Amino acid sequence: MSKLFLIVSLVLINVGLQAQEKVKALDIDLENYEYPFQVEDFNFQAQQQNLAMAYMYVKAEEPNGKTITLLHGKNFNGAYWETTIEALLAEGYNVLVPDQIGFGKSDKPEYFQYTFQQLALNTKQLIDSLGIEQTAVLGHSMGGMLATRFALMYPETTSQLILLNPIGLEDWKLKIPYQSVDQWYKNELEQDYRSIKSYQQENYYDGEWNEEYAEWAKLLAGWTLNENYPLIAWNAALTYDMVLTQPVVYEFSELEVPTLLIIGTRDRTALGKNLVSEEVKATMGRYDQLGKITRDRIPDAKLVELKDTGHLPHIEAFEKFISPLLEYLKN
Repeated sequence: MSKLFLIVSLVLINVGLQAQEKVKALDIDLENYEYPFQVEDFNFQAQQQNLAMAYMYVKAEEPNGKTITLLHGKNFNGAYWETTIEALLAEGYNVLVPDQIGFGKSDKPEYFQYTFQQLALNTKQLIDSLGIEQTAVLGHSMGGMLATRFALMYPETTSQLILLNPIGLEDWKLKIPYQSVDQWYKNELEQDYRSIKSYQQENYYDGEWNEEYAEWAKLLAGWTLNENYPLIAWNAALTYDMVLTQPVVYEFSELEVPTLLIIGTRDRTALGKNLVSEEVKATMGRYDQLGKITRDRIPDAKLVELKDTGHLPHIEAFEKFISPLLEYLKN
């Protein structure tokens, strides 16, 4: 059997298996995936190229004069904030939801030096272009690392900082062997619905699974069926390197803005757990401990722990999540 025949056969098997799970092939910029609110493009220049950053900016019918910016996680995009946006609008908040470069409906450049500083700068330029002088900033997962960097860089713009199960509460590079961008890229090329579901089911939802959870796994899997998936995978690899080599954990004490941590304590998310022994693995992603540790590192931070809740409280346990968020925003 030739190597080419084997590769083609494996691809066809993968496509067939994903078809059984009703995984829809998605365009590189999700043109065939509808977001819950109107999407606009912010066009700007960075690193000697023209880029388009997609965003939703939704204004309340009865505005209270305040804005909140929602920053998505690494395996997600702005669409998963739908119910959060609706709840915030009902309370009078204008809501800004960008897709970072490399994610969602935003551009996937062939070459880009990903840093949290660069993404924070991009976001600040978007905010300035919309005439927003101050905003609360809520970051989930990787978005929590970005939100922290944003607040450190632009405290005058950040009225409040909310970290929802952020990653980066520990420095993983102290525990896992270094993985090159090429290694992350190889791993991404091997992704399909089954592997994505398995990871999320184990780390996010404690073994539980339903169609609401499956929607976000299928969104990632839909990209694996796209002919341009290698470019998507390359950007994903670059952002893995960003997360692991640019920790914010050492700078929490430098935050100068009011901060709330909302932590689902059942969460066990940690990058690189598959690269270490079971003994080391058991020490990683312990959000039942990390929430308290992080609260004590951030000046005057508040902590709300959500028991029996995993990595995505706003998907898994919306009422538990939204109540403390709205209460805090009113302060």
